[in-house]
Amino acid sequence: MATTYLSRTPSSNGNLKICTWSGWVKRGALGTRQMLFSANNSGTGLGENIEFTTGNKLEYDQDKAGTDWTVSSDMLFRDVSAWYHIVFAKDTTQATESDRIKIYVNGTQISLTESANGYPTQNYDGFFNDTSYPNYIGAINNAHGDYFDGSISHIHFIDGTAYAASTFGETDSTTGIWKPKTAPSVTYGTNGFFLKFENSAAFGTDSSGNSNTFTVNGTMTQAIDTPSNVFATGNPLNVPASSPPTFTNGNTTWTSSGNETNNFGGSSTLGVTQGKYYIEAKATLDETYSRNAVGISGEVSTLARNNSTGGSNSTIYYDSDTGNKVVNGSGSAYGNTYTTGDIIGIALDLDNAYVYFSKNGTWQNSGDPTSGSTGTGGIAVTAVTSSTDGAYFIFQSDTSGVASTPSKFDFNFGNGYFGTTAVSSAQNPDDGIGIFEYDVPAGYRALNTKSINAEEYS
Repeated sequence: MATTYLSRTPSSNGNLKICTWSGWVKRGALGTRQMLFSANNSGTGLGENIEFTTGNKLEYDQDKAGTDWTVSSDMLFRDVSAWYHIVFAKDTTQATESDRIKIYVNGTQISLTESANGYPTQNYDGFFNDTSYPNYIGAINNAHGDYFDGSISHIHFIDGTAYAASTFGETDSTTGIWKPKTAPSVTYGTNGFFLKFENSAAFGTDSSGNSNTFTVNGTMTQAIDTPSNVFATGNPLNVPASSPPTFTNGNTTWTSSGNETNNFGGSSTLGVTQGKYYIEAKATLDETYSRNAVGISGEVSTLARNNSTGGSNSTIYYDSDTGNKVVNGSGSAYGNTYTTGDIIGIALDLDNAYVYFSKNGTWQNSGDPTSGSTGTGGIAVTAVTSSTDGAYFIFQSDTSGVASTPSKFDFNFGNGYFGTTAVSSAQNPDDGIGIFEYDVPAGYRALNTKSINAEEYS
């Protein structure tokens, strides 16, 4: 959501002691304070929040008249490749203090640690459902920020009842995976709402029947990444200890640090060992001496550790400044140069062990990704060293050889956006899962969990 958030002020007071918040959440950026839901008066500096902390914990925090009640999770939330189902239930009427705040993750109640004054006192009135404290989803208030970066789906808020996670989700009898109930049986109460985010023209629409619709502030995008089908993004956990790349727009925009020469610029959360996959990357930064590099690697952990573009690290990439293909650090003539605004397509065929690159829809080196074992115009994946990471990942780097010249790409793994801008032509793979700018070669899929299951485990 980046600097986007939703806001609404309750029209009348509801239950100030009892409520429930339920939502499916996929994290993007880590290590910063990020709000899921807040009731906050920016004029007073007081509020009640459900948030991720800078230490990547989940926390409930309420600051009222100089008294701070805070409980936070023992577990960390650093998985950016999966969705969490988070349920927060508050009932300050409970005699046992640990029953006043409960947090469930993927159907299981988690342990909480107290800090400041810990749990609210019995029968204490909070700010959720108070008309003096506007509600915010994805920010602390309209003046300060603490924006959520990532994706959120199916938010329920209940005024007056504390529900358990089993009200909103259930275990799939076949897979054993926790999944959403699409129509949970709840009583929403006065200020309750249900945000499906199904209408891209009106993301704030309330589907609870209460008409408690939110206002969208900023630019919100609709992703097809869902709890039942997770798309690849950038991985902020696999980065150098010094001069790491940055990830924004739900980890789809990757920028190398530019603080050193030959910076590692990021890798995908999902890797593959067989099958055919198509990815697009739009170059969005071009400076003097800057070289963008995008491709595949079987040793992204080594690249991150060494802050390197490759060498003997099982890499194949397409270089912007020379147009060369670079295999294990050795470059040779391949295609055209590219620059800001150009879209690079990657067709990875691990069934026949070739990778192909396109520029703005034209396959370089007269490549034909559908040529199978012939590998017409492709680059042999077998030319690189074996994959020590056990799979091949998408990666990007800058190869400028000059400090302060970062490389930057907006990646589209099938969600249909470059950054916050939708693709214009909306091309789909054969299976219909994914949205791309250019025609997807026959037999290729978007890089997501459904595709991997179909390609590698069917």
